[in-house]
Amino acid sequence: MRYRGTWIIFWPFVAVWNFIGFIFKMLGRLFAVLLGLVIMILGVALCFTFVGAVIGIPLAIFGFTMMIRGFF
Repeated sequence: MRYRGTWIIFWPFVAVWNFIGFIFKMLGRLFAVLLGLVIMILGVALCFTFVGAVIGIPLAIFGFTMMIRGFF
């Protein structure tokens, strides 16, 4: 017998594999959100100087978009 293209006897292995994949996906999203936050804070900190604003504004925008991508 087959269930979604997988033999029933192998279904527990497929379920464990999918669960591990889900955990890695969530860890990747968490890493993206945290890294985006750090990059955004670094960009805002660079904006305190006039010379650093040239790099700080795009860096803050990139960090913000990275955080949004991690959430969705």
